[in-house]
Amino acid sequence: MTTIQKDREDQDGREGRTAEDLKRLAEQAGRDLEDASALEILQWAVETFGKTFCVTSSMEDAVVAHLASRAQPGVDVVFLDTGYHFPETIGTRDAVEAVMDVNVITLTPRQTVAEQDAEYGPKLHDRDPDLCCALRKIKPLEEGLTRYDAWATGLRRDESPTRANTPVVGWDEKRQKVKISPIARWTQDDVDAYVAEHGVLTNPLLMDGYASVGCAPCTRRVLEGEDARAGRWAGRSKTECGLHG
Repeated sequence: MTTIQKDREDQDGREGRTAEDLKRLAEQAGRDLEDASALEILQWAVETFGKTFCVTSSMEDAVVAHLASRAQPGVDVVFLDTGYHFPETIGTRDAVEAVMDVNVITLTPRQTVAEQDAEYGPKLHDRDPDLCCALRKIKPLEEGLTRYDAWATGLRRDESPTRANTPVVGWDEKRQKVKISPIARWTQDDVDAYVAEHGVLTNPLLMDGYASVGCAPCTRRVLEGEDARAGRWAGRSKTECGLHG
């Protein structure tokens, strides 16, 4: 047994798995759990990965964090603070940390916005949004997920065509981790019903015309008839930040 495996067993009560083990596990679970409830999917994740499982949240709402806290009180909830968030988003994070049974972990980029501006020039998000996302989202998440074997997201199939085939459990090839999307099959009506039933915290911007909340410079309100992601990088071909493929 390697030192890493021994450490993992000591920490979590199970031996470490190889990337191939995790990939097979993800593919099988994706088939087995397709019709399972969101809570059942998260219970499987907790039972399978223990402390090497976390939830990521953009703090658009706290639905998946709330679900995961029911499966594992004190679950790690990872939030990316890009330096460009709306104040309402930071406020939602602080409220989630204060009132929910979760452990909020805030990740930040290696450079502050001012340091990035000094190296790349101001408003990189306008000139090269892909690079800005890579520096302020993708790289910090990759570094922050190092200690985990599996991570959960709030992706839903109904959000946009690019997310229509999201598996409830899949394999994140880029990061070599199991990626869990417990509410992939949910609709917005399902989300709204869960929020109402459980009093789940949501970002106030969702009540102000925003259907999807990202960084302030790259997010606008959506117009009637637009899909939920239309307000992100409006006027550009870009539809995803790169965190999800």
